[in-house]
Amino acid sequence: MSALRYVSTRGRAPAASLSDAIAAGLAPDGGLYVPEQLPTIDPSAFDPKGDLAATAATLLAPFFAGDALADALPAICAEAFTFDAPLRPLARPDALVLELFHGPTAAFKDFGARFLAACLRRLRGEDARALTILVATSGDTGAAVGAAFHGQPGVRVAILYPDGRVSPRQAHQLGSFGGNVQALRVAGSFDDCQRMVKAALNDGDLQRDVPLSSANSISLGRLLPQMGYYAHAALGWWRMHGTPLDFIVPTGNLGNALACLWARAMGLPIGEVRLACNANTTLPEFFAGGDYRPRDAVATIANAMDVGAPSNFERLRWTWRGNDDALRRDLHAESLDDAAIRTTLLRHAREHGGVVCPHTATALALLDREPVRQGRAWCVVATAHPAKFETVLEPLLGQPVPVPPPLAAMLDRPAQAEPLAPDEATLDRWLRARSG
Repeated sequence: MSALRYVSTRGRAPAASLSDAIAAGLAPDGGLYVPEQLPTIDPSAFDPKGDLAATAATLLAPFFAGDALADALPAICAEAFTFDAPLRPLARPDALVLELFHGPTAAFKDFGARFLAACLRRLRGEDARALTILVATSGDTGAAVGAAFHGQPGVRVAILYPDGRVSPRQAHQLGSFGGNVQALRVAGSFDDCQRMVKAALNDGDLQRDVPLSSANSISLGRLLPQMGYYAHAALGWWRMHGTPLDFIVPTGNLGNALACLWARAMGLPIGEVRLACNANTTLPEFFAGGDYRPRDAVATIANAMDVGAPSNFERLRWTWRGNDDALRRDLHAESLDDAAIRTTLLRHAREHGGVVCPHTATALALLDREPVRQGRAWCVVATAHPAKFETVLEPLLGQPVPVPPPLAAMLDRPAQAEPLAPDEATLDRWLRARSG
């Protein structure tokens, strides 16, 4: 199998190996790395008895073929996928939920962050200069990255998050690591944090003085492994029922939804994909026929999806070869305001006795608008544990939300975050001051 090369979505950077693309995070021209073409794979190639790590290793083998990391791929997957992503039935007969919150920080970001950390551990030599991992987070990414890289020699992590726009427990998680992981509370929005990170990664002078990489979903090392749990769920359903599995994905920066779409494009038995958004309407307006118009993010109770300029839209357009009409025909996105999210949270709790996070509720609201079908199933993607959003859920539901043990352990630790102004020059100075 010949080695894939990786190119920029903007087409103005040299092709790179997968290892180089993962190490860099962002392409030199500011674009996002994509394979020259998506490989395909037959569903029969997967071991029916294989676990999630085995499914991910089989799925990702074509991306890693011929790369320096190829031989280590099974071990990387075994390190990253140490917890389940169970597929559970919902009350209506044509619906299931894919629970992605059973990792150490109780969010789906744990899979990709641990995979990226396992890759970078193998790519960095013992004598390499200290690497700083930059991550912008709207709530969940930062904690997952902090947990994945905490204590790793030769690596520092700087987590930028919008001050006051993440839940209190998310903020505590972000500041609870210490050591080589530093949380920075930025006086702005997630889009400000994302802009600052991209500017730093694109600054050649800064990169020469302070080696940097990214752990956002702009990194292929975060995006690729997320295809694994979609493949595993869809294959399990397909083997039992002989039909594709349709997904409703809560969507902010588009990385998780794109992973599902790439898995489908590779040949996995995935059917329709719907995007559930909060009051940030950049994507729903585009899919309704409007221009793609990034804008400032609106703060909502589904804060991890508070994104007005989703980075992975560049990869989404690349996947459809820039054909916006075809993209609109193939995908559907809907927006829900906070009132609709609260209504869904209450109805789900009262009618089904279940508690979900506000992000998962956006997907359940879309499910509620669909008629019950025969022979096909919708899979709602549950992206985070509800206990991370107790200030939203407990007053609404009138009951405490049990905290899973890994999250409780993090909340028991002290937490600290440093304030930062929302501009590139301030981050540049902060990074240089800590590069010794």
